[in-house]
Amino acid sequence: MSDIGNSVIDHALWRASVRQRLATWFRRNARDLPWRANPTPYHVWVSEVMLQQTQVATVVDYFNRFIARFPTVKSLALADESELMKIWEGLGYYRRARMMHQAAMQIVENHDGVFPVDFKSVLALPGIGRYTAGAILSISTDAKLPIVEGNTVRVFSRWTAMQSDVKGREGVEQLWKIAEAMLPRTGTGRFNQAAMELGALLCKPIAPACDKCPVASLCEAKRLGLQDSIPGKVTKMVYEDRREFAFIVPVLGRDGWLVCRVPKGERWAGLWDFPRVTDQTTHQPADAARTLSRRLGVELSHNERLIGLKHAVTRFRISLDVHLTDPVEAEGISLAATDYQIVSAAELTAIPLSITGRRIAKWLAGWSSPK
Repeated sequence: MSDIGNSVIDHALWRASVRQRLATWFRRNARDLPWRANPTPYHVWVSEVMLQQTQVATVVDYFNRFIARFPTVKSLALADESELMKIWEGLGYYRRARMMHQAAMQIVENHDGVFPVDFKSVLALPGIGRYTAGAILSISTDAKLPIVEGNTVRVFSRWTAMQSDVKGREGVEQLWKIAEAMLPRTGTGRFNQAAMELGALLCKPIAPACDKCPVASLCEAKRLGLQDSIPGKVTKMVYEDRREFAFIVPVLGRDGWLVCRVPKGERWAGLWDFPRVTDQTTHQPADAARTLSRRLGVELSHNERLIGLKHAVTRFRISLDVHLTDPVEAEGISLAATDYQIVSAAELTAIPLSITGRRIAKWLAGWSSPK
């Protein structure tokens, strides 16, 4: 540990005291989460992937529904992608679900459908990096593997008053060394969960609750008065404003509207959505209607603006104008048959939609299109 300097991390008694206090606190304060009840490698994997970029409170219901529908790796591998996307709908970052699907198929092919429990094999799975592999194996098998993620970055850097850039190469290397040095001989999974829990509940990015922290008297950042400046300033997301257009397209002779599959490479790829223009060179609904007319092969009007929606995706803050069009002939639609559907309001509940697509569908449920 010499490259970290004369840090408290070098002192065995300090490490033991931190672990003991953290363990006692975790026994009393750990949240009752469904993946903790039966922490198999599969359950931990599903929970860890879902928790990426998503709050615990949101994940709980999704996890329960997911495990109920796909209780094993084999059932996930055999899943229809459309159904998988429907189960995942609303969690966002849909690439996570697709990578899980690919990983499940790889596990079936290479490991007879049994989730592997050696680090190298887990790391080789699609969508799994060093942190996720360590979390899966330490929590489910007590493998002595460190983990460094958003919560433990704060916890470890504050415990040791580490002032290196936690996103720089040197800082990342130091954090992994600290995480490894802190591991107990046994109970690694409990320790890793406790460190993450401390970061989630008390050692927060802004205004950490040091008065409630079991490790406060052993924390170097607290001793030096640096708890608000370590691990660095929290930068607010700078959003880019965008305007987009979506169209509710009735189809002649059909009790429903046109929805299209989102192409690969675009936001919400593989899900379904109402015809939409996201090109930022398009500023007027008439221009958007012409663009979609060429894409769909049918002439679209741009009648009244029905609703306006606002939402944020990654770094974009989007204003979506939703317009009604005149009815079109189904026979004129030039998209491949697999890339569009004509669905009623009731049928919309059964297909995986984009976030704003679902909001439009809910609005349509209380509105009737002209025949």
